[in-house]
Amino acid sequence: MINRLVRLQIVERLDSSPAVALVGPRQCGKTTLARSMGGLYFDLEQNSERLRLDLEWNRLADGKDMVILDEAQTWPDIFSRLRGAIDSKRKRNGRFLLLGSVSPSLMVQVSESLAGRLSLVELTPFLITELKTKDSGARRWMCGGYPDGGVLVPKQYPRWQQDYVSLLTQRDLPAWGLPSKPQTTDRLLRMLAALHGQAWNASQVGQSLGLSYHTVNTYLDYLVGAFLIRRLPSFQTNIRKRLVKTPKVYWRDSGLLHALLNVPNERTLMAQPWVGASWEGFVIEQALGELSAIGRKVDAYHFRSSDQHELDLVLDFGKELWAVEIKLTSSPSPADMARLDKTAEMIKASRSFLISQTSRSSGDEHRISCNLPAFLKYLRESAS
Repeated sequence: MINRLVRLQIVERLDSSPAVALVGPRQCGKTTLARSMGGLYFDLEQNSERLRLDLEWNRLADGKDMVILDEAQTWPDIFSRLRGAIDSKRKRNGRFLLLGSVSPSLMVQVSESLAGRLSLVELTPFLITELKTKDSGARRWMCGGYPDGGVLVPKQYPRWQQDYVSLLTQRDLPAWGLPSKPQTTDRLLRMLAALHGQAWNASQVGQSLGLSYHTVNTYLDYLVGAFLIRRLPSFQTNIRKRLVKTPKVYWRDSGLLHALLNVPNERTLMAQPWVGASWEGFVIEQALGELSAIGRKVDAYHFRSSDQHELDLVLDFGKELWAVEIKLTSSPSPADMARLDKTAEMIKASRSFLISQTSRSSGDEHRISCNLPAFLKYLRESAS
């Protein structure tokens, strides 16, 4: 089994909290990871498993074994039971591990029943730092990070992604509350693929779908909550320039993006006019996934001024502000670095990074040109 970076964080949270919720998209490896940690496992999507849990609940709640509840959001009745069991022995930690495919913003039962009683941890599809093969970075970008999606067995891409999206639109998203017909959801997903890395314009998208911008924004909330789309807000600062305040939207998994855009292989990908946006989104997700896995809190933004000064990623660590520009090139130019310097100065960033596919890092402590693996190393060092 591939070692997941987030495992240590889960162990630490279980040591200090009675319950931990491990959330993330479907098929990203939550079940495999949870079952490797021991405990008693129940799949709450199965009626037989719900019955077994119901009959054994008192014994399990009083027992010493950790109880793993997979797809907990599918059985809302379990949350009141969990609250009662936790409150009866509040000082006992590591009792329950909940797995869910939607974020707490869509799991009303969590916010109402278990507020203050559990710790949240997010699991992403595989990160490149979790994959050790020589070509893992390129394949991870092309196929995405889902374990069954081709990153381990390339021939499974793109059929797996196509089936995955179909299942989401036909079954999962409606079950999670998305008030949209599957045909409309499918059109929206394909539009979002075409808009990857661009500013979000709900009115324009709504007009194309025959929906109001309020409705489209509601639908986007569900896709964000299902870990499919990242809505990256704009960074606001007090400078004498008009700033773009619109968020950008990105597909969180590059493999799903490429499958929706009918890209069968890396050669075809490199010929696309939007390949730079694909690389940009991939780098952003790897960076934020790495920080999430190691438990490093950060607020992430993009930045753009009216005169086209732009940063693909702004990382606000509270005491530090990092400016990040992403270029799909193996030889970034001095002009690229100069432009980054000017924009980083505008927001008073403490460090600036130009991330490309260069083979060599250069710069000093505050101005760095490097590739993605080197940047991820800087992120890990920032947490130590």
